[in-house]
Amino acid sequence: MNILIADDEPLELEQMIYLLKPHFPNWTFFTAQDASQALQLAKKNRMTIAFLDIQMPGKDGITLSKELKQLYNLDIIMVTAFQSFEYAQKALRIGVTDYLTKPVIASELDAIIEKYKVWSSNHDAIQSALSYIHENYHDKLSLNSIAEKIHLNPSYLSRKFLEEQSIGLNEYINNYRLEMAVKKMNDNHDTSISAIAESCGFNSQHYFSVAFKKKYNQSPRQFKLSQLFKGQ
Repeated sequence: MNILIADDEPLELEQMIYLLKPHFPNWTFFTAQDASQALQLAKKNRMTIAFLDIQMPGKDGITLSKELKQLYNLDIIMVTAFQSFEYAQKALRIGVTDYLTKPVIASELDAIIEKYKVWSSNHDAIQSALSYIHENYHDKLSLNSIAEKIHLNPSYLSRKFLEEQSIGLNEYINNYRLEMAVKKMNDNHDTSISAIAESCGFNSQHYFSVAFKKKYNQSPRQFKLSQLFKGQ
């Protein structure tokens, strides 16, 4: 999986990689010093997370965020020296995941990336499995199909995945699909629940609704309505 860091300050780029690398040892880092370079990198390499400085030469981070989100689904975290509520509002309005102020403090960064740590593994084979799930969650997935793709024995993959990630592989797939469903409901208010369920790999809207309610303590419809009222 890939992380994009865009900032016109070389020292800021180095610091972000230094802080992030221990948490994502098997991920690939891409850096850009302006929005145009960042966009080209994102077109050639599918990014999972992007850390974007708001103030850069040419296009700003807000504009870049909009263009990245038109390419594919990714999490965007804005990084800026401007501790302005107006900037935060603009960022959150276009679906930015979070907002980090400079100078970046390790503890604040750790709090933001905590939820992504389950997407990372020190074990190469398990990281390959995670990457495959993230890229193909909308398709039919099984232990055997994933094991075949990454050239591992299914029993070994199942045991090692649970050992490394503290969660079973099938449960991980289900949780990731639900996370993607939440993102799609936030980003696409007009899309029907059945279409979202199907696009996230659920072959039954009923099963999707049951799993969603179990994880989030509300139905997909209730969640969608709550997000609509928030935006008003």
